[in-house]
Amino acid sequence: MWGESDFPKLQETGFLITSEVTPEYNCIAWAAGEDGRWWWPDPMGQAYWPPDIPREETLDAFIQAYAKLGYQPCENEELEPAYEKIALFASSNGSPTHAARQLQNGGWTSKLGPQEDIEHTLEGCGGAGIRNCFQISPATVS
Repeated sequence: MWGESDFPKLQETGFLITSEVTPEYNCIAWAAGEDGRWWWPDPMGQAYWPPDIPREETLDAFIQAYAKLGYQPCENEELEPAYEKIALFASSNGSPTHAARQLQNGGWTSKLGPQEDIEHTLEGCGGAGIRNCFQISPATVS
């Protein structure tokens, strides 16, 4: 099970487990809509990272990775049915810590490291750090 200290607000805001435990992918991949490989910019290249994006744990590198998929910064995390949104969390030093994808019902879905996928409120991930939101254009949402 994931550590409650990583997401201390999940217990109070509530969540629903939506998958079995699997180490195949992480929250960064899951937010990108992938469930077959782990995404991380490790310098040794052991995990997948989009080509031509710096393999560094910086907010800028993660923004570039999601931009390759069509995501662009947006004003807020409010549900807009024509858009798919992701939230990227970072620590106070700017190092990305977590990502979540908005569902059509307005809730959010995350992968908890090598553990389960969950459906939750965005506030439930509050312990994950500073939040930045991105949206994908309606033409590319399937």
